[in-house]
Amino acid sequence: MNNVAVSNLARLGKRVALGNFVVIEDNVVIGNNVYVGNNVTIHEGTVIGDNVDIADGAVLGKKPQLAASSTAKRSEILTPLQIGPCCRIGSNTIIYAGTIIGSGSVIADLASVRERCVVGDNVVIGRGVAVENDTRIGSNTKIQTGAYITAYTIIEDHVFIAPMVTTTNDNYMGRTEERFKYIKGPTVKRGARIGGGAILLPGVTVAEETFVAAGSLVTKDTDSGTVYIGVPAKAVRKVDPVELLNKEE
Repeated sequence: MNNVAVSNLARLGKRVALGNFVVIEDNVVIGNNVYVGNNVTIHEGTVIGDNVDIADGAVLGKKPQLAASSTAKRSEILTPLQIGPCCRIGSNTIIYAGTIIGSGSVIADLASVRERCVVGDNVVIGRGVAVENDTRIGSNTKIQTGAYITAYTIIEDHVFIAPMVTTTNDNYMGRTEERFKYIKGPTVKRGARIGGGAILLPGVTVAEETFVAAGSLVTKDTDSGTVYIGVPAKAVRKVDPVELLNKEE
């Protein structure tokens, strides 16, 4: 069957396998040993490294379509999507133009990663996770099923974010023009762990090695190496030293 539509201006490496009904637009570059599943669309200029697996229905390099009230930056020109080597892209995943995905990362089924994001190496973005625009995610970080990562969030290396965590960036919740000056997502520092269903309010900094318990509401900056529990979250004790990352990690 196959029925693929591959632009004459696209460059495909050696041993690239294409499923049925694949669309590859102008100036796409695909490395060696890449598998592209059925019904995949790869938009103009996207660059895909070697040994990448792209599952059925993925859309790569999509251009954003912003609402009039959107707080996202309005840039007429976005750089092409870049996906590093040895990545795994799940079924029906959408990754937008202007984003960079590091090597060895996994973007699971039904996840979306918006424009101008930077994702490090060996990152796991789980099933159904939404990563909004202008977000930075460090290497070796895991974001699990159904988490919501709001725009302008910074997540450093070796962070663990459990299922259904919610991050926020707008204390005005869409009201008044004043809000545009203050929109800011949380910053989650190296080695922090955020438990299932926790909520991080706009602009808070979760310090290195902080442990936020499931269901907690973080309203203020935390202290490093400390366990926080509750609504609002309060410090209850220091993290057990055996749980701390080694400096070399």
